[in-house]
Amino acid sequence: MQTSIVISGFGGQGVLFAGQLLAYAGMDNGYHVTWIPSYGPEMRGGTANCTVIISDEAIGAPLVNKPDIAVALNLPSFEKYEGLVKPDGLFVINSSIVTAVADRTDVDVVYVPANAIAEKQGSTKMMNMATLGAMLAKRPFLTLDAIKQALRDHLPASKAKLLNANFRVLELGYEAAQQETVA
Repeated sequence: MQTSIVISGFGGQGVLFAGQLLAYAGMDNGYHVTWIPSYGPEMRGGTANCTVIISDEAIGAPLVNKPDIAVALNLPSFEKYEGLVKPDGLFVINSSIVTAVADRTDVDVVYVPANAIAEKQGSTKMMNMATLGAMLAKRPFLTLDAIKQALRDHLPASKAKLLNANFRVLELGYEAAQQETVA
């Protein structure tokens, strides 16, 4: 099993942390992982993306041209990655911000209102957890429990008070994707 994921959005949306969390969860569960961040000079408000590979075998190269999964947190990310997802892959779209509809019929597409889910739990800054939950509902290469443990272990101390809310946003994103029929 090898899964490649690209997460993309504006700086400040938790793009890099979501990728790190996947990498930590994979590593903590005995998988080989790579995590490569990329962000513009502005960081907050500029573009940011990261590529994560999780594999049960050694990873030959950390670069990914056609990811198995792409997560688009904003419209520029949607436009950039819609055409790059592998056929039979998964495209997760933050429908709170992205109102465009994917044209691809050869990939699974899931729309998750990530900002709305996170806001109901106290902060839109947790919206990245909603998209991770939605992704794992459709491609369970890791469990929600693995992500929760990685959150426990790696959430910065300054954000510790948000741990349970992050868990809930993760679960609500998972549930939203399970209830949605894949486009």
